Amino acid sequence: MCLGIPGEIVEILPDRDDLAMVEVAGVRRPISVGLVGEVTPGDWVLVHVGFAMSKIDQAEAAATLALLEGLGQAYADELEALAASDIT
Repeated sequence: MCLGIPGEIVEILPDRDDLAMVEVAGVRRPISVGLVGEVTPGDWVLVHVGFAMSKIDQAEAAATLALLEGLGQAYADELEALAASDIT
């Protein structure tokens, strides 16, 4: 199953405006933000294996995280895939 997990942009990587550091469930990873346009720290995005797929607001992020946590193993698998990803 492929899931988009909400993550918060914590920084834009220096010299790479197409990459940002995102925090998802305590995991920080660089992701590509090229598909969603301009982002700034504090923005929320849906992340799938190293790519931001869309921007969302904080309320939608919280609701989506609550739903995903209820999925159990599928959510754990997606977090594991994110932790293992490296697009740099």
